[in-house]
Amino acid sequence: QVQLVESGGGLVQAGGSLRLSCAASGRTFSSYAMGWFRQPPGKEREFVAGINRSGSSTIYADSVLGRFTGSRDNAKNTVYLQLNSLKPEDTAVYYCAASSGVYYGRNFAADYWGQGTQVTVSS
Repeated sequence: QVQLVESGGGLVQAGGSLRLSCAASGRTFSSYAMGWFRQPPGKEREFVAGINRSGSSTIYADSVLGRFTGSRDNAKNTVYLQLNSLKPEDTAVYYCAASSGVYYGRNFAADYWGQGTQVTVSS
């Protein structure tokens, strides 16, 4: 069982930055691939970024490539998402997820989800 708690969301102007964190419980954090997803208002949840177990590799959705950066610190059981050059269309609830599998791409199969953190970007 893994519990995930996101933090770091908020209200920011277009062009600004935020750093999201996701703290995981348990002693086997490094055995999980981690992912970030988001759900814009009135839309379905979508993949944002995936990070492999060691943190040595990441995959991003085309819409955030070059603006968002995913990372993890296995010693702290935490995964991060740095959001730069934010746009109003980035407004969404952002979720982190954990997968016991090795795959961390766009078809990420999550076993556990966090509760989400709201990111709102004003124009």
